[in-house]
This record gives sequence, structure tokens and C-alpha cells, in this order.
Amino acid sequence: MPRKIAGRLAAAWITLVVIAVVVFVGVELMPGDACTAHLGRDAARAEMLTACRDRMGLDRPPVERFALWAADLAHGDLGVSMKRERPILGIVGPRARNTLILAGAAALAGVPLAILLGFLCGLRREGPFDIVTSTVALVAMTMPEFVVASLLILIFAIWLGWSTGVVTAAYDAPALTLLLATPLPAITLALVYIAHILRMVRSSVIDTVGADFVLMARMKGVPERRIVLRHILPNAILPSISLIGLTLAWLLSGVVIVESVFNYPGIGRLAVNAVADRDLPLIQAIALLFGLFYVLTTLVSDLVAMALNPRLRSLRG
Repeated sequence: MPRKIAGRLAAAWITLVVIAVVVFVGVELMPGDACTAHLGRDAARAEMLTACRDRMGLDRPPVERFALWAADLAHGDLGVSMKRERPILGIVGPRARNTLILAGAAALAGVPLAILLGFLCGLRREGPFDIVTSTVALVAMTMPEFVVASLLILIFAIWLGWSTGVVTAAYDAPALTLLLATPLPAITLALVYIAHILRMVRSSVIDTVGADFVLMARMKGVPERRIVLRHILPNAILPSISLIGLTLAWLLSGVVIVESVFNYPGIGRLAVNAVADRDLPLIQAIALLFGLFYVLTTLVSDLVAMALNPRLRSLRG
């Protein structure tokens, strides 16, 4: 068990290093450099371009600049935004908090619902409830986030008037204010990943129901309620934990679209603005943070799955 945890931590660290290298190389391969992208037509003025490159250290070899950038990252320094001329950490910090509020609301509401629906579908395989729920899940899986967001705005904001179509809270608004403004964005994020988790749990439940230990428990006359709660439920959810973590990490890819549609002041919308402003240092930092979130989410889900695995617990004990 300790060796597996150590191996997983080492793999996560290597992944972060690879992400940092890929992000840096990707920015390096873009036409021009951060200064020409920032100055635009003014880049024709050699003195401005030279001063900018000297200030950002772009006149140094790429290997040296990567080493300096990595050293700054190790100390928590993400650099300085060219467009906003402020430390990037102070810019992305509040937005990252806002995105975590949105993603957390979607996860807390969606994951238990997805597990419950998948469990019920697996127990009632090919019944009316399973057919209807699975069909809706398939439709939800195929719909892009911007379509779901547009439909929710049309129904709940325009037709019913139950909610506003966009979020008007500022990026530095209190957490409770942002939480109250997240229903439609959170539902949009949750609908897609609920469908994925639901189908994973359903398949796992179907496999567990037909397992030998469940059939043996029924032959011994164990009450059905106990079989479901003590045998089927834990053994069906356990294999899905890692996949749930991957699904939640994948959820981050929809944050950019959802936050843009609803005008939510999170890191996804900040990424869109950074691309529009051609603020390459900020884009670089946001891409790295996205990678960090993905690695941490998958790492935590894998460690939880390993800790809850009965076979690993018996080996450890």
C-alpha cells in the first residue's frame, strides 16, 4: 500500500513537470513572442520591443528562461500579467476561488444524484425507470455545454423568469453571493457529468448483482435490503471512484464555456479574456493551473479508491 501511494505521488509529480514543459514549449512555438503579441502594431517601434523583451527576459536562451520560470513557480510566483501589469497570482486567485465554488456546487449536488440514479437503474435493469433515465442520460451526454446553457437560460430565465440569464456578481463578491448565483451554471456543468457517472455506476451495479457472493447471500436467505446495502452498494461504487474522479477532472473543460455563457467571474472566463488580450504570461499560468487541478483531482480519487479497497486493507493489516 505505501509503495503504491508513493508511486502514484511520483507519477503525479512527473505529470506536473511534463505539463509545465508542454505549456512553456507551446507558448514558445507561438508566432512572435509575448512582447510582439502584446504590443501589436507598436512592435514595429524597435525601442519599445527591446525594452519589453529586456523587462520580461525574452532575450535570454529558452532553457534559462524555463529554469527561471520553474524556480519562480516553486516559490508560488506565476509571473506578471502584461495586459493588467499586476502579479498573476493576485489575478487568478479570486477567479480560481469562484470556479471552485461553482464546481463544488455542481459536484456536491450532482455526484450523489448520479450515484443514486445509476444504482436504481442497475437494480431495475431494463425496467421503465432504467429505460427513461438511461435515455435521458444518453441525450445529456451528447449535448455540448453551450447548448445546455442556452436551453436553461431560455426556459428558466426567459420563459419562467425564475432566474437571471447572466451572473452579475463581481469577481471579488462574497462566497455566499456567488453561491446563490450559481444554480443555472452549476446545473449546466452537472447535467453532462451526471450522465457519465450514472452509466458507470449502472454498469457496475449490474455486474455486482450477478456476482457469486450476491447469489450465495440470496441462497442463504439474507434479507434483500441487507444484500443491497451491505453487499451490492459498496462493491458497485468502489470500482467507480477513480472514474468519478476522472469525470470531475474532465468537468473543468466545460468551465470555460459555461462561465463565458453565464458571465460567471471564474478562471474559465479569465482564460477567454486572456486569449482575447493575447496576455501570454497569463494564458501560460492558467493552463498550468488547469493541469494542476486535473492532476490533483485524479490523484485524490485514486488514493481514495486505494484506501477503500478491501483487498489492499487486508494486505496492509
